[in-house]
Amino acid sequence: MKTTLLKPWHEAAGARFAPFAGFEMPIQYPAGAVEEHRLCRRGAGFFDIDHMGQFIIRGNGAGEALSSLVSSRILDMKENEARYALLLNEAGGVIDDLFIYRMNKNEAEDGWFVVVNAGNRDADYAWFRERLPAGLSLEDVSSKVYMISVQGPLAVKLLDSVSGGALSSIPRLSMTTANIMGLPVRMGRTGYTGEDGAELFYAADKALELWEFLFAEAERQGLEAGPVGLAARDSLRFEAGMPLHGHEIGPDITPLEALLSWACDFEKEFTGRASLLALKEQGLKRKLVTINVKGGVPREGYRVLSREGEDIGVCAAGMFCPTSGTYSANAFVPPEYARTGTVLAVSIRGNAKEGTVIKRPLYIPVYRRSV
Repeated sequence: MKTTLLKPWHEAAGARFAPFAGFEMPIQYPAGAVEEHRLCRRGAGFFDIDHMGQFIIRGNGAGEALSSLVSSRILDMKENEARYALLLNEAGGVIDDLFIYRMNKNEAEDGWFVVVNAGNRDADYAWFRERLPAGLSLEDVSSKVYMISVQGPLAVKLLDSVSGGALSSIPRLSMTTANIMGLPVRMGRTGYTGEDGAELFYAADKALELWEFLFAEAERQGLEAGPVGLAARDSLRFEAGMPLHGHEIGPDITPLEALLSWACDFEKEFTGRASLLALKEQGLKRKLVTINVKGGVPREGYRVLSREGEDIGVCAAGMFCPTSGTYSANAFVPPEYARTGTVLAVSIRGNAKEGTVIKRPLYIPVYRRSV
């Protein structure tokens, strides 16, 4: 079982650990996952997410080659822009979901920074290595680069204060390189919580130094901040309607079923495109929905029932959602049951608990709200 370099810090902070994607990761701290969730919604949550992987793809024609392997349009990206993309198999199933950053935009130094999920790092690397043309450079820099995230209403203020205003000077879905305590830090204005903030990439040998520096700065400025474990990270992303690999997406789940068609540019060629077009023509047999449930906590694997008691689907994820105050599940059901307001049920320990299909997401990300 792998660990992140910050494990001794987490232990000293009283974290509980559990295995996740081959890593022993902090799941929650003494305050508890619900309070960590709420902290991120009102202050600044600190996330150790170095279980994630990072690749750099370089060379003449790297953009065109990468474009053919991922679902999203990327060749129109400017330097330092970021974009969400899917890596699909030939059947259209989701191998992984990625964040892609354009580093350099010229023939000689065409460079792309790709962030992948921890459990898929080796498989993603092999997929790229087998399919990228000769002459391109593919480097796994995961062991050299440390990755943390600072998210919440106070995150930009904190990061601006230590970077000379670097983060607020860029729009969401872009990256800048800032100098923090004399250390070059790539800051991507991205995240997985529905809040504003940044994901930070910096030298792994400075992992603890920067982490503690940011906490000290938050305390000095009187900003409410604290560590957030994977349990609250899951509820934060769930409320904001973001998928988790192995739950709402996976090799046997297509973007069409997972409501991720917006991440597919059908005007270009990409692996899995033909299968998705065929599925569009045939019509979907299942579709992702969010269900608010009364009288119990829905969990992954619980069966979804029609109003008449027919078994029609399965929960991909489920939990108590602290911001919305609901017990909710994401589930795959036939399209005829996916309309908002449809009354269904979830079988919880053999008892059918009433649920209603609701409009997604439960929590509208702050950067998507109209001013």
